[in-house]
Amino acid sequence: MKTLLALGAKRGFGVPGESYLEVLDAMFDAPDFAFTVTRNEGGAAFMAEAWARLTGQVGLCFVTRGPGATNASIGVHTAMQGSTPMILFVGQVGLDHQGYEAFQEVDYRQMFAPLAKHTIEIADPARVPETVLKAWTLAQSGRPGPVVVALPEDMLRAEADVIIPQGPIHVDQAAPTDRSVDAIGDLLRTSKRPVLLVGGAGFDGPAKAALAAFQSKTGIPVVCAFRYHWVFDNTHPGFVGEAGVGMTPNTRRVLQQADLIIAAGTRFGEMTTDAFTLFGPDRGEQKIVHAHPSADEFGKVVQADLAVQSHTGPFFAALAKAGQGAPHLDQTWANLARDGYIQSQQAPPQPGDLDMGQVTLHVRNAMDSNAIVTSGAGNFAIWTNKFISYGPDQILLAPQSGAMGYGLPAAVAAKIEHPDRQVICYCGDGDFQMNCQELGTAMQAGAGPVILVVNNGTYGTIRMHQEKHHPKRVSGTDLKNPDFAAMAQAYGMFGAQVTRTQDFAAAFAQALADPRGAVIDLVVDQSAITPRLTIKQLQNSSR
Repeated sequence: MKTLLALGAKRGFGVPGESYLEVLDAMFDAPDFAFTVTRNEGGAAFMAEAWARLTGQVGLCFVTRGPGATNASIGVHTAMQGSTPMILFVGQVGLDHQGYEAFQEVDYRQMFAPLAKHTIEIADPARVPETVLKAWTLAQSGRPGPVVVALPEDMLRAEADVIIPQGPIHVDQAAPTDRSVDAIGDLLRTSKRPVLLVGGAGFDGPAKAALAAFQSKTGIPVVCAFRYHWVFDNTHPGFVGEAGVGMTPNTRRVLQQADLIIAAGTRFGEMTTDAFTLFGPDRGEQKIVHAHPSADEFGKVVQADLAVQSHTGPFFAALAKAGQGAPHLDQTWANLARDGYIQSQQAPPQPGDLDMGQVTLHVRNAMDSNAIVTSGAGNFAIWTNKFISYGPDQILLAPQSGAMGYGLPAAVAAKIEHPDRQVICYCGDGDFQMNCQELGTAMQAGAGPVILVVNNGTYGTIRMHQEKHHPKRVSGTDLKNPDFAAMAQAYGMFGAQVTRTQDFAAAFAQALADPRGAVIDLVVDQSAITPRLTIKQLQNSSR
């Protein structure tokens, strides 16, 4: 705890456990460190990941051995896929009991090998400061990610003479070379349809500002990577879409027609490549520049014409300073790209009495200029991904891993960090019930987000795939749900059920005004399987 405090740690999330009692005891003597007690280790890990993404600091999670670690693994996986700096401290059986399949024993090096950036076990108490310092540095350097630190019980009870590191450490950011900047300038001068594809690791405030400044000088259209809408102002004329699940035809067309892609911060994963169908060796004359803080990302999926090991802030700052531009930009093409994005924001009328398109339009118009939106995973998340246009100070926190149950813990973490900001969470009914127990954390912490539960009585994404691949053979996807409004009231929050579009505005206003937080149960027609597709249309297309 002394090492963490010296490094600048201020907050952690977790569930207490007997395997790390000594750490909990040390927290008693650290009044400047806030420990948020959650109801499940999965919720704690999600909160730590969301808090880290929101603040740009290292997220800290503390859990007990065995079952605590397995529960928390979902947040570790989410942090890895989201390139989020995080440390999971997990208790471990004593060193003298290891290897015997002792009570709750797990080999964390094997367990977390494919999930975490690095896993360390501290066997010697004299090495605690250096190991914590190493974890802190690794979590932030290169491509940020989660580091797991195992704490054997007997090591925690041992004594040693140690030297606590003095003051926070600074992990410097990589910058592009002059040669790379000149090469990009040459590519831009011959480009007519350049696109900036941005998102991912290291997009802090300075990086956002540098991106905005470079885009302002050049006018190059911007596409944000999956669930990274917030790195560029969606209301700006230069924003033309998001490269994520269910990529719109307009976004795909823009990326296909671009003669130059400058990808910065983002990985070329399944989402940004539209299931690995974009940017392949058959891309013709299209040139690709890939800037990323970790060289390990180069060539993993896409072979770039120019790979630049650089963080996004220094990358765009260097380009803007060098005066790089796109003097031959096809403005007609760029305007069509923007028009296509604006048109994609218009949802068709939805079946049933409650139209989520109208609900989301109302939410979008009622959001504060610095509102924070969170969501988990499921077809309901299309509303936050495709139908909310995020302003320069608005944020979307959603899992790169596609983990259900993320939205509610993320909303609680966001409200704890920013109690004066609007925090609005979209959940599906199945998604909500993955971590609805964290309403207790919200109640205890005095953090009251507004939670919108899109309730269609089914695991909608899976139902959609069933109708596509096994039409009219529905199995295992129906849900019988509790009274979500009553559940909210049991946790001391405002709760309401809305079944008609015209009743939403009043309920939402009441929810926003209630400092305790709120859950609004939005009962929607099950046939509205996605915003642009009904179950009947799916069934007809599969005949």
